[in-house]
Amino acid sequence: MILGLKYRAAIDGTAEMSIDDATSPTPLSSIVEAFEKLSKILDSQEEEGDLHLDTFCQACSLVSILFSCLGLAFKFAEMEYVSKVDNLLQASKTYDTLVHILDFDVANDTVKSPGSRSRNLRRVRQGLDLIRAIFENFLATDDNSLREAASTAYAQVCAPYHTWAVRTAVAAGMYALPSRNQLLMSLKETHESAEIKMKQYIRASLPVIQYIDNLYLSRDIVLDW
Repeated sequence: MILGLKYRAAIDGTAEMSIDDATSPTPLSSIVEAFEKLSKILDSQEEEGDLHLDTFCQACSLVSILFSCLGLAFKFAEMEYVSKVDNLLQASKTYDTLVHILDFDVANDTVKSPGSRSRNLRRVRQGLDLIRAIFENFLATDDNSLREAASTAYAQVCAPYHTWAVRTAVAAGMYALPSRNQLLMSLKETHESAEIKMKQYIRASLPVIQYIDNLYLSRDIVLDW
């Protein structure tokens, strides 16, 4: 998670700016580049099983900064997402691809067990989809408040799988979301550059999300958890 932590330090003000920082890619640029690479890998393969776990985790680690920028409302999502990506990154030392971890859990009947890597993969996938939905809602309005965009995205992607306590905490945190301009400032983007990169992430992340879903569906695992 080194890259994600580097961006978080810059946003929190805990890292000094340097000439290299000023010319380095923004968080969104790095995320888009990483997911476009994943999308191209999937597009070039005719069969499942060729998305390497370490490559996937490296791309996913970059996304954690987006949850951090959204503040208190998504603190739980950030903590869960980061821990799940870390778990999968550790697993990449043993399992080569996403298929391998899922097949291991299928063989041991542990796909939905708490702490299983297949369950963690499912949660990471939801995190990627949540950011996609937030970006889509962000681009659909010029409202300076992010509350509607974020609330709608959360309700669609995560709320059905969270407990009442988590849903209540998230709802309360929505009032502490940064404004549209504050988010753009944190991401070091303009309205124009953010629109381009958010659309790029949406396009690049969808094949990855669909690929993960198909791994479960092809093994007759219903996605209702």
